[in-house]
Amino acid sequence: MGKIVSIARRELGAYFSTWMGYIILALGLLLEGILFNAYAIGDSPKFSADVLRDFFYFSSGIGMVAAVLFAMRLIAEEKQTGTLVLFYTSPVTERELIYGKFLSVFLVYLIMQAASIYLPCLILLEGKVSLGHLASGYLGVMLLGSAVLSLSLFASSLAPNQLLAGVLATSLTVLFLVLWLVAYRVDVPFRDLFMYMSIHNERFRPFSIGIVHTRDLVYYGSLIFFFLEASIKVLETRRLQG
Repeated sequence: MGKIVSIARRELGAYFSTWMGYIILALGLLLEGILFNAYAIGDSPKFSADVLRDFFYFSSGIGMVAAVLFAMRLIAEEKQTGTLVLFYTSPVTERELIYGKFLSVFLVYLIMQAASIYLPCLILLEGKVSLGHLASGYLGVMLLGSAVLSLSLFASSLAPNQLLAGVLATSLTVLFLVLWLVAYRVDVPFRDLFMYMSIHNERFRPFSIGIVHTRDLVYYGSLIFFFLEASIKVLETRRLQG
């Protein structure tokens, strides 16, 4: 556990040692603020719950984009700079490296979402906000973002550089996003399978309206675990290949 924390601390410092981390955070918060005022609040009267639902909908989209940008560098950058070779000669295991890097990018993503809390709090100026709805929405945003982070980390472990890692991570994310559209074009049992695998839409919607289903928690947890373990297997294979 100590090595995981050390890796996470090192990676966390790397995000804020350059302007890139700050730029992604700032742009993400700026877009959330613009969309919140333009669409979530809008010009027509709305119930507070509807404003909060729309906020989480836009926040989830921006969060997925930010997650790809944050995570695509994690392993691919090590390959580009040649520092991944140092890992293969160190006493750190593949699991410690992957989970340490995931922890670091999760904390950066958490900072971004925590910084956006002032937006739903603005609803209190004219209406009421349910703490349960607020907690449910942010839980959904964090789970969805974590799923994309793990998926992007997997893409980063496969790609030889950050550009290809970003393209692969984006492609995989879009694939999981559009599965619900494909589900309506096929028959059972594939319809049920694609609906279950879809990462957003029906899967995220309950969180955005203040409802937490155990099946959705299990889905996101399983997806995160699967791609983290897949990333570990990729690194183990590369180590064996030399």
